[in-house]
Amino acid sequence: VQLVESGGNSVQPGGSLRLSCVASGFTFKDYGMQWLRQAPGKGLEWVALISPDGGIVRYTEAVKGRFTISRDNTKNTLYLRMNSLRPGDTANYYCAKTGASPAGQGTQVTVSS
Repeated sequence: VQLVESGGNSVQPGGSLRLSCVASGFTFKDYGMQWLRQAPGKGLEWVALISPDGGIVRYTEAVKGRFTISRDNTKNTLYLRMNSLRPGDTANYYCAKTGASPAGQGTQVTVSS
């Protein structure tokens, strides 16, 4: 299993980013996927999940209405669109199969004025 996250950056509050996660080493379209994040000095926090066909999505309360998880099974890629970013969203973001721990290095998102 290989998962490579990208798209993180430093943005001002209210800004937007789109994270990507390219998967390989397994049959991507057969698995639910999730995004998790880890803020400095804190534990891993679940952010969002998506079913194998993309028909079911779920979000943690803190990001509802601001973040959108999606996937492109033809490209083996998972996405997280993040709008209205807040300083509290600052973290390293990871993707993973649902029920599994992150396998990649993550991508850093910093929200600061």
